[in-house]
Amino acid sequence: MEKILNKKGSVYFKELGWNKLLQHIEKQKPAKLFILVDNNTKTHCLPYFLEKLGADENIPTITIPTGEEHKNIASCLKVWNSLSEKNADRNSIVINLGGGVVTDLGGFVAATFKRGLTFINIPTTLLAMVDASVGGKTGVDLGHLKNQIGVIKQPEMVILDTNFLNTLPKEHLYSGFAEMLKHGLIYSEEYWERIKNLTVDNKVELDKLIFDSVAIKNEIVTKDPFETNLRKTLNYGHTLGHGIESHFLESNSKPTLLHGEAVAIGLILATFISSESIGFPKNRLNAVSETILNYFPKVNFTQNDIEHVIKLLVFDKKNSNGKVLFVLLENIGCPHINCIVSNDLIFKAFEYYKNF
Repeated sequence: MEKILNKKGSVYFKELGWNKLLQHIEKQKPAKLFILVDNNTKTHCLPYFLEKLGADENIPTITIPTGEEHKNIASCLKVWNSLSEKNADRNSIVINLGGGVVTDLGGFVAATFKRGLTFINIPTTLLAMVDASVGGKTGVDLGHLKNQIGVIKQPEMVILDTNFLNTLPKEHLYSGFAEMLKHGLIYSEEYWERIKNLTVDNKVELDKLIFDSVAIKNEIVTKDPFETNLRKTLNYGHTLGHGIESHFLESNSKPTLLHGEAVAIGLILATFISSESIGFPKNRLNAVSETILNYFPKVNFTQNDIEHVIKLLVFDKKNSNGKVLFVLLENIGCPHINCIVSNDLIFKAFEYYKNF
């Protein structure tokens, strides 16, 4: 449980990761090293990073504001300008130290600055560890619309140290856990059975399951790096989940939902739709819903909320020829891609969620 090797973007765990990072810096001898953080990781994670690196505080650090609402081109402009002002050249390395916003935005900035700098991801949240830092997707939101601008570009490597999770509040741990639940649903009954009763306080078991979750995503991405077929299954629950997240992000009267909180709702909705349209077993539907709701409190949706979420589906990146395409499940571990779902069935899914 130390490494997951790829031609590019290999994932190294804990002490092996830090050793690989030091070896890479020594071998490459970059002209400059830059660290991208947000306000939270600057306070809670940067000191630990500098200690592991054996470095002083003179490494140029670029800080962006914390939060999904800052994952935009305006933040990119600030980082691009900072790199330019600090004389970054094409032999520089950018280290993205943070959650999914930092790794997504930092990867995009590095991939586009002077037509491409090397970047290394060091995810500090559970969500970033099991999802955002693996697979080479980089990018930013367009207004409230999720991940509309970006490129697929693999990091040089990913360093994964679960000690960073000690800095997280519980709700952020569970936000990442939603992606792990998704991996179980799309990949195998065996992993679903292991993951569904996890207590995130059980650090030993959590570490094992994080490794397995990263391995699952890595296996899928390796087989389909540019999302032509199999990789689409990783979007299970995300079609409606992203719509819900975007709606709550742009609304002045709604609380902002964490990514995993929105995806958790999307998983229940997608599993209901799967049961109604391609035969996902009813008893399993209820068991899956109960499992997810054990971790994520219910959210209220008005008729207007649902109508607006449906309108947002037209911006989903899986769409083709004007059709909104869903990932659905015939059973646990048996996903179907490119499924068309009626608005009536979406309304029924929200009704199921409300009344469960």
